[in-house]
Amino acid sequence: MLTAGEVAGLIAATGWVVLVCVMAMVLVKLARLLNETTKAVSDLNKRLAPLLDDVSVTVNETNRQLVAVEAIAKDVKQVSGHAAKLSAVTQTIFTGPLIKVSSLSYGLRRAIEARRPRRPVRTNGRRVQERAR
Repeated sequence: MLTAGEVAGLIAATGWVVLVCVMAMVLVKLARLLNETTKAVSDLNKRLAPLLDDVSVTVNETNRQLVAVEAIAKDVKQVSGHAAKLSAVTQTIFTGPLIKVSSLSYGLRRAIEARRPRRPVRTNGRRVQERAR
């Protein structure tokens, strides 16, 4: 039969064996996790290089297109400036004489109306007052 010290030693040894088995299982699972992580990073590395090349090509093409758009915008700004100047010149050329012709026609019409004889206006058979046309 076993003594109390031997039973305690046997229980402690069994506990250590269980603890070592649990730790071994944890280490095996951790090794699997690290292996899968290494595979995932390697796969990501393989996919990332072509993706970065595509992004670089896209950025370069976008920059090239932006240069073209900038040139177009500059030309549009220049054309709109010319159109504004042309509009101002056209307004200056036509507005002044048009106002003068309009004023002259108004003055002539008023002068002609002033020279016409006035007709009397009748209401209910009575002569009220004379009005200009």
